[in-house]
Amino acid sequence: MTSTGEEQGRAGPPLWWARRRDVVVDGGLAAVSTAECAWEGVRFSDEAGIPVAAGVLFGAVVGATLLLRRRWPIAVVLVGIAVAPAEMGFLLSVAGMYSLASSDVPRRIIAGLASTSLVATFVVMYLKTRGDVEADPALVVALSGFVAVALTVPPMLLGLYIGARRRLMESLQERADSLERELSLLADRAEEWAEWARTEERTRIAREMHDVVAHRVSLMVVHAAALEAVVTKDPARAAKNAALVGDMGRQALTELREMLGVLRAAPPKPAVAAAAATVAPAGPVALVGGATAVDDGPSLEELEALVGQSRAAGMAVEMVVQGEGAAYAAEVEQTAYRVVQEALTNCHKHAPGARVVVRLAHREGEVAMQVENGPCEGPVDGVGLPSGGNGLVGMRERVLGLGGVFVSGPTDAGGFRVSAVLPLP
Repeated sequence: MTSTGEEQGRAGPPLWWARRRDVVVDGGLAAVSTAECAWEGVRFSDEAGIPVAAGVLFGAVVGATLLLRRRWPIAVVLVGIAVAPAEMGFLLSVAGMYSLASSDVPRRIIAGLASTSLVATFVVMYLKTRGDVEADPALVVALSGFVAVALTVPPMLLGLYIGARRRLMESLQERADSLERELSLLADRAEEWAEWARTEERTRIAREMHDVVAHRVSLMVVHAAALEAVVTKDPARAAKNAALVGDMGRQALTELREMLGVLRAAPPKPAVAAAAATVAPAGPVALVGGATAVDDGPSLEELEALVGQSRAAGMAVEMVVQGEGAAYAAEVEQTAYRVVQEALTNCHKHAPGARVVVRLAHREGEVAMQVENGPCEGPVDGVGLPSGGNGLVGMRERVLGLGGVFVSGPTDAGGFRVSAVLPLP
């Protein structure tokens, strides 16, 4: 079969029919109705005094209108009512009423045409029965009413039922399609959300690794440079710097082991994971391997030790604390610590020899921190610490994740200032 033949074979039913089976059914009903009305047209031609051929042709045309019952059911019913005095079109009237009732025609039109058909059938039967037999008038009325109801009400009720059932099935199908589309959208949304969560988690891990490693390694590089400079001139100071390098390395390894332990921890139970997935997007801390990012993290109490490490590396650091501290949420304390830590690391990288002031203010409803360094008072010592440009980005992400304010930039004196304000939950 050629492609043209395949396209023709797959073509849909013609005109107003939805399926080929509907074409066959309507064609068969129209053929039977045409034969019936043509046969009744013979009798009609005798009563009307017209040629038989005209009566048969008239009946055939009337019966063939049943082919239009799906497209124009009102027209089919009106034709049936119009030919009721000619006593033809039994199948036309019944099938037309059924088609009308099962269609989407307004109920008031169906009721009006059904009433008209009922009255027309009753009048025709009454006149025919009264003229043919001698009987009690009440019996004639009852018989005519019974025939009129039998030819009108059952097909109408059946059509109403079939139409309602069809509309219900269409409604259910539309609802199923709608639910399928919604499920597809939800699946796409879930995939997007999972990808977002993975990206966020990768960013958080990268930020933690940067904050943990960069500060310790930077101090190690500074001490190593100092050790190289004084190893021949001052052996005692060289030994002290070597001990500090070892301490920095051990601390870096300890923090790395703690982080790797969190990443390698067993996954959370399904109920806990579901609850965490529900609340995690609204909070600043995501779950990794069943543990939070703030478990066993640094606190504000360790800032003095952090500043002391920078002093031991030769930096002139002054720490100013305002207000009385309190027990803050773990994520607040960890974020404040990391901001100061990363700011001091940047001072080691970009402002060696400069004077640094670390300010920590405990206020009502918030905690603020600021790290400001002055201009370099002497030439850069050539330590050569690399910079990836991720420090300020990581600090900003941490602070904004808690709903805080982060500002950084150069000062008028030629230094650099990092400020952050964290609200207290």
